[in-house]
Order: sequence, then C-alpha cells, then structure tokens
Amino acid sequence: MPLTEKQLKERDAKRNIGEELLAAIMDVRAGRHGDVHHVEITQAAEARSKTGLSQPKFAELLGVSVRTLQEWEQGRRSPSGAARSLLHIAAIRPDVFREVLSNA
Repeated sequence: MPLTEKQLKERDAKRNIGEELLAAIMDVRAGRHGDVHHVEITQAAEARSKTGLSQPKFAELLGVSVRTLQEWEQGRRSPSGAARSLLHIAAIRPDVFREVLSNA
C-alpha cells in the first residue's frame, strides 16, 4: 500500500539525502551496484546509426513506415529478405545511403 502524503513528509523529514548519495557513490566505487542489463543492437538500429539518418529519413529510403523501422530496431519484428539486404548495404556502405538521400 502506498504511503499517504503525511507519511511521506514524516519519512522525508528524517532522511539525510547527502549521506544517502555519498553511501550510494561509495557502493558503486566498491563494485556494489544493481543489475547490469545488456541490450542487443539489432541490424536495423546498427545500420541506421552508421548512416547518421533520422528514423523518418531512413524509413523513407527503405520504403517502409517509421513504425515498421521502429519495430525492427526494437527487435519486435524482423525485416524481409529485400529489406534485410538493404540494411546490410547500409551497414557496410552508409555513404551510399547518404548519397542516395542527397540525390533524391
């Protein structure tokens, strides 16, 4: 059950935020910290990152919606064969994608 406004004020009046922050810093320095989560970078996210293009521009070049690109980047969906090939080219030769955009 969440604390009431009065309970929160009473609890916070007894806290020493400076000491809590210092203790947290000491814990991190000593290697005591929370879980570390590693996020896998998808092919779509890596390819777009290498081109330096925004999601709307990159999606336009691929001929897909921004939402589809976001789904690929977040790993919720996978691109088809043709799109996968374009992403591979974008990752290897980002200059080509930037050139195509400047000529469009």
